Amino acid sequence: MRIILLGAPGAGKGTVAKLLTEFDGSVQISTGDILRSAVKEGTPLGKKAKEYMDRGDLVPDSLIMDIMEARLQEPDCRNGFILDGFPRTIPQAEELKKLLTKLNIKLDFVANLDVPRDVILDRLTTRRTCCNPECQAIYNIKSNPPKEDGTCTLCNHQTIQRDDETEEAITNRLETYNQKTAPLIGFYEKEGLLKTFLSLSSKDTVADIKKTLQS
Repeated sequence: MRIILLGAPGAGKGTVAKLLTEFDGSVQISTGDILRSAVKEGTPLGKKAKEYMDRGDLVPDSLIMDIMEARLQEPDCRNGFILDGFPRTIPQAEELKKLLTKLNIKLDFVANLDVPRDVILDRLTTRRTCCNPECQAIYNIKSNPPKEDGTCTLCNHQTIQRDDETEEAITNRLETYNQKTAPLIGFYEKEGLLKTFLSLSSKDTVADIKKTLQS
């Protein structure tokens, strides 16, 4: 498959993408993971990106497009890919369209994951992430908690609440999403690529996407 996942922060794009990779071997491509890795390593790109991410703002296109072009040409993308949370703006979508044409890649469709705001706030404020950069397992203190002492069940490192997952930062991220990313729904609708899925359960959403791919 070659699809894009759209949806607000906390819509479940990462979980859905991971489950879809198990379906046909397509790879998950998340600019968020790439950027967070750079932040943890303290690279010049990472330091610059961290300023935006800590505020809940979008990282500028200039820091992203070259990374995406190189990533799409890596061997593991030949079987397919799932773009998780990219593009985020109309200019990015326009640049991605040019890039895919250049690389002779055709998308199957764009999956828009629709989730109510109160569900998003609850999901993100209760999320915890393993602080070990080699692990970064994600937990939820309600539905999938870490150990009782707050450590990771996989590597025993402490789990933390990320700076961009406080209620204040989430509200900022949702406002940014509504202003800059939500218009992508109209963009891809005009392109004839948009399909919207109510995403209250990741497993149900994945099942619906698989049905759409097979139909």
